[in-house]
Amino acid sequence: MNYLLDTDILISFLQDKYSVAEKMDQIGIENCYISEISILELTYGAYNSTKIEKHLGEVNQVENLFETIPLYSAVEIFAQEKVRLRKEGNLIPDFDLIIGCTAVANNMILVTNNVKHMERVKGLILENWRDSKFNEFL
Repeated sequence: MNYLLDTDILISFLQDKYSVAEKMDQIGIENCYISEISILELTYGAYNSTKIEKHLGEVNQVENLFETIPLYSAVEIFAQEKVRLRKEGNLIPDFDLIIGCTAVANNMILVTNNVKHMERVKGLILENWRDSKFNEFL
């Protein structure tokens, strides 16, 4: 199975927290992917920090370590899900929705700590590697 890593999980990886790196090694780093949106969020975070160069280096590390899935693959699912969630009065932030829809469109498991928002995305399979239920290294 392939896994799409949400931005919060990438941050845990970069900070060497929650044994995320060990879990990645266990399932195989070649089975882990990232969204273009996560690169955008990490880059924003770098420029919003006091250690811009350090964090830009981490963004580069992430880009070199994982294959990036283009958001274009999720365009139709995103549009359909946003309409559905709006009608239900249950919207989530667009970036979260795009990442979730990217996982659905590419038949991937989304790894996130943001289960509360992401569980609203129809057809999305979730794992939270910051939870011992999904990560025996904790």
